[in-house]
Amino acid sequence: MVRITKVHTGVGDKGTTAHLDGTRVSKSDARLEVVGTIDELNSLIGIVQMELQRIPITTHDGGPRATVLKVQSQIEKKMFLIQQELFDLGAECSARPDSIPEGMQVIQDDACERLLDEMNEWLAEIDPLTSFILPTGNSVVAYLHLARAVARRTERRLAGLRDQEGDESVRKVPFSYLNRLSDWLFVLSRWITTTLGEEEDLWQPLAEREKHKN
Repeated sequence: MVRITKVHTGVGDKGTTAHLDGTRVSKSDARLEVVGTIDELNSLIGIVQMELQRIPITTHDGGPRATVLKVQSQIEKKMFLIQQELFDLGAECSARPDSIPEGMQVIQDDACERLLDEMNEWLAEIDPLTSFILPTGNSVVAYLHLARAVARRTERRLAGLRDQEGDESVRKVPFSYLNRLSDWLFVLSRWITTTLGEEEDLWQPLAEREKHKN
């Protein structure tokens, strides 16, 4: 069990910090950038959870909003697990695979498979895409789109780390997990929009927009 008794150590005042294996690096370090971006993504998932709780669960006449209750009951535990796994992922990415402390567990392919299974369940309940979707909607959906974009950025940072330090610097599972997670967040945003009976805003190419202006 992690025990933190003091946060303000002051050891990072000169712009350096330590990785999981004790290696001291600049705060501009590529591996630290990956860890920080994972932390940013995790924080956004927390905002999604907060906004999910803010959706009114009763109608104007006091009756229950069954669709909101459905969304909340299906998503809360899944989001909580995602946050746990992102902490696991951040800890793992703070060290090369051969420097991870003995006994420390890391996420495996079964986490990626779970995300895929959940996506397939949601996809069965929504219409196929006919165009790209604008990243907007109610507050939950809008933040899911932002989280999806940050998940993609995390992938890019991870790829940059691998390009810089070599293929053995990162396991393959973190790549798979982040790739699945970004899709998971996108599909979830669509499923919530559909479940709540709301409309998606579709992208119209410039030529089509110009045609409608005339």
